[in-house]
Amino acid sequence: MAVVLVTGLVVGAGEWSGVAPPAGEARGVLVAAGAVALLGLVDDVWRLRRRVLAAGTAVAAACVVPYGETGVGTGLLAVAWVVAVVFGLRGLDHVDGLAGAAGVVAAFGVAACGAVEVMDGIAGLLSVLAAALTGFLLHNWHPARVALGACGSMSAGFVIAVGAVYARAGSGVGESAGVLFALTAVAAADAVLVLGTRRLAGRAVFRGGPDHLAHRLRRLGLTAPGAVLLLGTGALSAMLVGVLAHAGRIGSGALWRVVGGGLVMVFALARVPVYGPRHSVSAQVRAPLRVRSG
Repeated sequence: MAVVLVTGLVVGAGEWSGVAPPAGEARGVLVAAGAVALLGLVDDVWRLRRRVLAAGTAVAAACVVPYGETGVGTGLLAVAWVVAVVFGLRGLDHVDGLAGAAGVVAAFGVAACGAVEVMDGIAGLLSVLAAALTGFLLHNWHPARVALGACGSMSAGFVIAVGAVYARAGSGVGESAGVLFALTAVAAADAVLVLGTRRLAGRAVFRGGPDHLAHRLRRLGLTAPGAVLLLGTGALSAMLVGVLAHAGRIGSGALWRVVGGGLVMVFALARVPVYGPRHSVSAQVRAPLRVRSG
């Protein structure tokens, strides 16, 4: 809730005082993100069904996607992508520091893309969100004293995803897909890994378990902070490629190398055994690591 409130208050105060440029399209994104944050808060308290969260997020995204620039078909694809990023970042909140680190990197990257397009409102909003997540990360690093929860992770993921859609609106679909993946590489790779391995194992897709990226890295011998640093470094590298490609500084080939690297990592970590009877889950993956499953 602190991340949500601080982001909204700072952006609003900056526009009201004239210190910051007019929010413009960022106002609608903030309102929709507030609705998603409220939905996440209800989930934190009462645990809603995942399909309810997905439907609510999709409705909020559908209200702010710029169909005039994307077209209806691409706009609907953008809505689906926003929902995927929201749940991807929410899924990263299973280990101390990972959701915060991935969120900071993605928010800074989208802010840079917004600045390249001279979208002052979007660039300002994402910069404030990045700063808020940086402050949060100081309290979320291992051992964490607070977590984002559904309220913080869903709203942050929503702002990041919709901001990226605005920055790429009107660009080619293929290259845009590569840029969007690069900006949110860790969340996207984690979502692909979890959904794919759960389906192949015959498990319910929305059933939580110790099968995320950090869980598997821990089984390979990394410490919890070490896993976060490794994934954070990967997220930063991919984000820089995405920003440079968006700005036209490098070719699209670099984007596909990022996508290929992400898929290689997913395939490699998918081979790490994590499933089994519930009573056989090692205590090594639980309390001492401060790793949560979800």
